[in-house]
Amino acid sequence: MSYESIQLEQPIVVNKIVTIHYFEYMSDFYYPGEVHDFWEILCVDKGELEVVAGKKQFSLKKDQIIFHKPNEFHSLKANGIIAPNLFVISFLCNSKYMHFFENKILHINDNERQLIAQIIIEAKKTFSNQLNDPYFEKLIRYDNIPFASEQLIKIYLEAILINLFRRYNARDPMEMIYPNTVKKKNDTETFQQILDYMNNNIQEHVTIEQICRDNLIGRSNLQSMFASKFNCGVIDYFIKLKIDMAKQLIRDNHMNFTQIADYLGYSSIHYFSRQFKKTTGMTPSEYSSSIKILSEKNKR
Repeated sequence: MSYESIQLEQPIVVNKIVTIHYFEYMSDFYYPGEVHDFWEILCVDKGELEVVAGKKQFSLKKDQIIFHKPNEFHSLKANGIIAPNLFVISFLCNSKYMHFFENKILHINDNERQLIAQIIIEAKKTFSNQLNDPYFEKLIRYDNIPFASEQLIKIYLEAILINLFRRYNARDPMEMIYPNTVKKKNDTETFQQILDYMNNNIQEHVTIEQICRDNLIGRSNLQSMFASKFNCGVIDYFIKLKIDMAKQLIRDNHMNFTQIADYLGYSSIHYFSRQFKKTTGMTPSEYSSSIKILSEKNKR
């Protein structure tokens, strides 16, 4: 037999990555704006954000994403009430299909959210830059990086672009969100139900037994679900949710540390501080100071 290979089509190819960021801003954060000759994606992970793109102004909420095309002026500011968390990545891509993303506000789904999480994970292992620092102009590699980590970042980003393009150009926008299997749909709904349960009980002391009982799920099934999704235990994830909420409350700047600890159901400020440092590597005071320093730099 005579085999013949084919050249694979690649309609969207990312040529270079410029910056990768995950920002945790104060509720009064303001960035006056910039212009550059490459694409930039901004996605709101938490909170709300006011964005200027060219001559238009937009209000973005959680899971909304905007694409700034090359040479487009863009600026942003928090709404003064809710401290936002943002994922930002800038890159070079010469595909003609990138025109689709111009002047659009899109919503990411769970698949695209997981791809963004993977980019952040790989970036932290690959580059020494602090992803919360808005001032670096070049990604600096660690001396020893995981095999093919940079290629994975490129693949994940291309997958986000392709998924969004296909989903928003499908006849039925929902048909691209979940595979057409009942089990997959049921698992996804159950998982989302548990995440909603955790968020709704963020102020409580919740055990695995309570989660299982209130969501009608077996302990082993629950644990394997979180191990496969987040590579951690159920309670470890719940603690992370609490600390993420604490970080946002610190940046909202409406409560002191004692009030935040009490709001999140901690028995004492000392226990809260220990758990905060174990999760973030900083005490609440150190975290607050570091975020305020970044905010002050942007006001100069």
